[in-house]
Amino acid sequence: MRTLLTALVVCASLGDASVAAAGSSVSVSVVDLVERAVDYAGQTVTVEGELVGDYGVRSGQWMWTQLNGDSYVTSPLREGGSVSTANIGVGVRMPVDAARNLDPPGGYRHRGPVVRITGVWRYHDPSRAGETYLDVTSLTVMEPGRRLSEDTAPLSIVVGVLLLVAAGGMGLLWRRP
Repeated sequence: MRTLLTALVVCASLGDASVAAAGSSVSVSVVDLVERAVDYAGQTVTVEGELVGDYGVRSGQWMWTQLNGDSYVTSPLREGGSVSTANIGVGVRMPVDAARNLDPPGGYRHRGPVVRITGVWRYHDPSRAGETYLDVTSLTVMEPGRRLSEDTAPLSIVVGVLLLVAAGGMGLLWRRP
């Protein structure tokens, strides 16, 4: 039994090594990538999430942005999602050509494109002053970006108008000698 267990462990280890050697990627969540960053150092990984923040072009050939993989990707707050976690994301660097036709990144009023990115996880990259980021080799848009809507409660509008009228009335009263 012990020999069989040892053989299985060795085969599993060799299988993992051959997969890594073949250049295939490991699918991970952004949360897992952040929590186990050192374990994935130098590996090719595939991650899904929303591009957020801004698109910063450096040296005319690289575009940097943030890939968030938290619960807000599937349930934005402005569309009824609830506060459940902190924003969790990783920096990504991709060739400018890969980013040319992307919708704007996500923010308060806009949901960025939801993408599947494959790339090499650069953990404390010495060639980039110790930055940690995902160096993109391929990108697939899963869902395009879109404007987020927010319903305004009619009571809020009524209260706002009443406060403006009251403030104007008080201003007129204070101006009288």
